Amino acid sequence: MTTDTTTPANPANPAKPDQAPADTLLEFPCAFPLKIMGRADDALAPAVLEIVRRHAPDFDGKTMVTRASSAGNYLSLTCTINATSKAQLDALYRELSGHPLIKVVL
Repeated sequence: MTTDTTTPANPANPAKPDQAPADTLLEFPCAFPLKIMGRADDALAPAVLEIVRRHAPDFDGKTMVTRASSAGNYLSLTCTINATSKAQLDALYRELSGHPLIKVVL
């Protein structure tokens, strides 16, 4: 009988068998779109911009895409940031989700 002395395969990354599976499938840095939805309110876009810039200072606010719902009651904002880490995205999601004007963050 033979004993296998090779390092066990890492199913998340077979090229790196000795490392634990990654927490994310993203490779940083990368362009990462955030979709933020909330009630239509004049304060929503400036609040989102302030939060996004706090976590991604290089975000250009002119690239934020705003779209109103068909009835005009809700607003969808899309911000594509240059994501540098999972920790950055986690902190950004937490702060956006905790804002009273924001209903959903995808």
